Amino acid sequence: MAAKPSIPKGTRDFSPVEMAKRNYIFNTIRDVYHLYGFQQIETPSMEMLSTLMGKYGDEGDKLLFKIQNSGDYFSGITDEELLSRNAAKLASKFCEKGLRYDLTVPFARYVVMHRDEITFPFKRYQIQPVWRADRPQKGRYREFYQCDADVVGSDSLLNEVELMQIVDTVFSRFNIRVCIKINNRKILSGIAEIIGESDKIVDITVAIDKLDKIGLDNVNAELKEKGISDEAIAKLQPIILLSGTNAEKLATLKNVLSASEVGLKGVEESEFILNTLETMGLKNEIELDLTLARGLNYYTGAIFEVKALDVQIGSITGGGRYDNLTGVFGMAGVSGVGISFGADRIFDVLNQLELYPKEAVNGTELLFINFGEKEAAYSMGILAKVRAAGIRAEIFPDAVKMKKQMSYANAKNIPFVAIVGENEMNEGKVMLKNMETGEQNLVSADELIAIVKK
Repeated sequence: MAAKPSIPKGTRDFSPVEMAKRNYIFNTIRDVYHLYGFQQIETPSMEMLSTLMGKYGDEGDKLLFKIQNSGDYFSGITDEELLSRNAAKLASKFCEKGLRYDLTVPFARYVVMHRDEITFPFKRYQIQPVWRADRPQKGRYREFYQCDADVVGSDSLLNEVELMQIVDTVFSRFNIRVCIKINNRKILSGIAEIIGESDKIVDITVAIDKLDKIGLDNVNAELKEKGISDEAIAKLQPIILLSGTNAEKLATLKNVLSASEVGLKGVEESEFILNTLETMGLKNEIELDLTLARGLNYYTGAIFEVKALDVQIGSITGGGRYDNLTGVFGMAGVSGVGISFGADRIFDVLNQLELYPKEAVNGTELLFINFGEKEAAYSMGILAKVRAAGIRAEIFPDAVKMKKQMSYANAKNIPFVAIVGENEMNEGKVMLKNMETGEQNLVSADELIAIVKK
């Protein structure tokens, strides 16, 4: 007996219903990106390893899926090298290409390669899968989609404002209540500077980031463990426990960071973004959150994160400002800011809250029952008219028992069934059955279209 087929761990098949839901997510995000003037690009699934390696740190390099060279990949390799069993060294000889780890590095490569064709500022979005050789676990996959939007070649904070408007619009369309959290790398640098621990910014922010999970005492204990002085920890307390409205937080920060030029710059940038958004009438809450410290190894200005309010789940969108996206490829000074929607987590939130609109997940709207050759020929004429009116419709291909055809309609959640027999053909009409109510009406093709569309 043939072995049962399987798929690699950390990958998934998607059913027609799941695909309808996923397409609803992608199409909603895509429509909003278009509203704000973003244009779509795509990059290849595989990139040269020289493009990818060294861009994600040592851990990231280990998580890259490498693609074995075709042909005689042993040529140019000595027996000594083979016998050394040095996996990393051999992989560099066997493999020149790898699957992309994210959409950011391929985007940077794209900008550098196409700089002469691009009009700056360049507003691009990308919705494509990425691959990571991570250990699969609940909510973490080896193949997953990213939905990124970036503006490069502009330092204007209006870009940050518009990205937050995009986030607000997308989640309003999904009917997901969210809190948009904002911080600034410069504020965090200013805090580290005024407490005399500039070189410990990462340790400080990693600890502060855990405030909600482990509480203040444990945060302070972790700071001490990292070698931060009692005096510096004491100075940190009013900052860690900062509360009140965004305006109150900013006023406190101006006072606390008065001796730090970089810190005040971060406060000024945050104030502009928050004050401008206040005039825009966002539907969702936006909060200045000093514990937000994602991406400190690459973000240089504003940092964003979005949390769902009605479901326990991690961040569902994130992003920030970076100063040198293309520097790794020899094109210095291209500043940018971007966001990335977590499509898989949004999928889970919409499922848990049952927020998918019916029309987004329902496929066929109308099924014609097939009683035989004559009836099918008659039905095909009406079917063409129905489809021309934009109704998703099909005819059961085989003239089998009606029970089987009705079971098919039920299994696919088809709301209407059209029944055509001798009597209906003689009258030039169709018997239309509403599968939800069981109601049946003899109608013309035009009446049928009006009822189904309604």
